[in-house]
Amino acid sequence: MNHVFRPLTLASGLWLLASAVAVPSAAIAQERASDRDFRWDGPLASGRWAYVRNLNGSVRVERASGSRLEVSAVKRWRRGNPEDVRVEVTRVGSGDGDVLVCAIWRDVTEDCDEQGYRTRDRRRSRWDRDNDDDVSLEITVRVPEGVKVDVSSINGGLDISGATSVVEAHTVNGGIDARSSGGPVSASTVNGDIDVRMGAIGTGNLGFSTTNGSIEVTVPDGLNAEVTMRTVNGSVGSDFPMTVNGRISPRRIAATIGRGGMRIELTTVNGSIDLRRG
Repeated sequence: MNHVFRPLTLASGLWLLASAVAVPSAAIAQERASDRDFRWDGPLASGRWAYVRNLNGSVRVERASGSRLEVSAVKRWRRGNPEDVRVEVTRVGSGDGDVLVCAIWRDVTEDCDEQGYRTRDRRRSRWDRDNDDDVSLEITVRVPEGVKVDVSSINGGLDISGATSVVEAHTVNGGIDARSSGGPVSASTVNGDIDVRMGAIGTGNLGFSTTNGSIEVTVPDGLNAEVTMRTVNGSVGSDFPMTVNGRISPRRIAATIGRGGMRIELTTVNGSIDLRRG
């Protein structure tokens, strides 16, 4: 049986589990920093990709004033050696028209490309637990209009405020705050909140997932989609009228918005989910 609901709010769970994984790059006391560690800029045409890869530290994406991609990075550390970290920028893709930005940790990173990192497992296991390797890198990228961005980190938040096209954002320990006047936007983390706003949803499927954190996604009015929302400890809400398919469950909702069509999945364990009308 189908049930039609106007703005929906379902509460579930009475408690939240604390995050089990700390972010080693955050709140480092008595840290040191160099404010001119790395600078690069070069032309990047609308419709091309900017790939940004970081291991330990945040990534920020802002709007460029012109048609050139601008990259800057600042190292922060207490006991580690900042010389162990460097930034590489290369041209990739068809006709070498895309740009790949990689933070490279000596003896940790084996390879970095558009798909992400491949690491030296033996050295990486030590790096994960050794406080001496505490160097973090804050990367800022300013993108021209129409450039698509694919941004990832392991230990660090992602702050994307200047995008005008497609955004892919993925981290493990850190929140994601992504804004695109275009779109679409997809995002995933493990420990952190997700807050996404997009001006266009495209035609493909969209996914938003975390484990310890809430999800808020704002999309344009006139949405037509098949939506699935799942949480264990939190609440579920929507600004859109929804036709709920099947049973009403406090932990899982499968619903149709408008005429249906593309799929949007929003999943967390410890946190709330809200689908907002922009």
